[in-house]
Amino acid sequence: MNKKHWLAAFATTALLGWACVASAAELLNVSYDVARATYQDLNPAFIASWKAKTGETLTINQSHGGSTKQARAVIDGLDADVVTMNNPLDIDVIADKGSLLPKDWAKQYPNNSSPSWSTILFVVRKGNPKNIHDWADLIKPGVSIVIPNPKTSGNGRYSYLAAYEWAKKTRGGDDAAKAFVTELFGHVPVLDTGGRGATTTFSQRGIGDVLLTFENEIAMLKQELGDKVETVLPSLTVRADNPIALVQKVAAKKGNTERARAYLGFHFTPEAQEIFARNDLRPIDEAVLAKYPDRFPTLNVFRVEDVYGSWAKAQALHFADGASFDQIYAARR
Repeated sequence: MNKKHWLAAFATTALLGWACVASAAELLNVSYDVARATYQDLNPAFIASWKAKTGETLTINQSHGGSTKQARAVIDGLDADVVTMNNPLDIDVIADKGSLLPKDWAKQYPNNSSPSWSTILFVVRKGNPKNIHDWADLIKPGVSIVIPNPKTSGNGRYSYLAAYEWAKKTRGGDDAAKAFVTELFGHVPVLDTGGRGATTTFSQRGIGDVLLTFENEIAMLKQELGDKVETVLPSLTVRADNPIALVQKVAAKKGNTERARAYLGFHFTPEAQEIFARNDLRPIDEAVLAKYPDRFPTLNVFRVEDVYGSWAKAQALHFADGASFDQIYAARR
């Protein structure tokens, strides 16, 4: 091959190589602690859909941890294209303190940008040896409870608020609720930073008589432990919507805006709604939800926004530095 032909071949090869590089793309989804299994199913489905529509090979990377810690990581520079959380407050913080997305992010997609939801239930050991059936049983002598830290975990915040609201309704107001939750946290031997850590503490370290966690995490735990654990449905619990958002400044900087928007939009498609249901997250599509009556029993739930007006108000009252939770944890017995 003469020099002219060699240079032409090299140029062609270089262009082909560049085309391959250009056709590959990556997104980073920064998510909450117990969403791993869901995205192991959802991401490949979107990647296949995107490939069929655009011809582009896409990689979606995941980062998981306690939701509040994840929000802080994004503010501190973790280059998330999207965030998929279990608490709108954590996305609000990214908008307010990080200025990485608009404050009206919840209006970008249906249902306040929440494609699924879960709730807090109880997990007990086989045979329910401590006879735990509702919130009042959690403070019986000798009962040990595992809950993740409400300061770092959406799971923990939801558990705290569910306990507080139950006590407020059944025991006569805020003072009684605060006394109940103070006593409850006196039964908590360790505060893990996220829901998955709390599950590990309960299932692998053998700590605790009851674990408070999301419904979808319980399904995963039962797959691991079989009939060694049982689920208890409390008389009142909380609805935990799972909001998602485009981190606009980061996605734009990386040239990923169109990909990230399509990825988030996919969460609301019938295909993704089925994936949520199969991973024990309650889909917002009522037709899909109705297919799984055995998987999703009817519950008595409340929304944090309906009780407090907004998550920001609940945060200020209960979880800000020096607020109710700090006082309760300092006073626990």
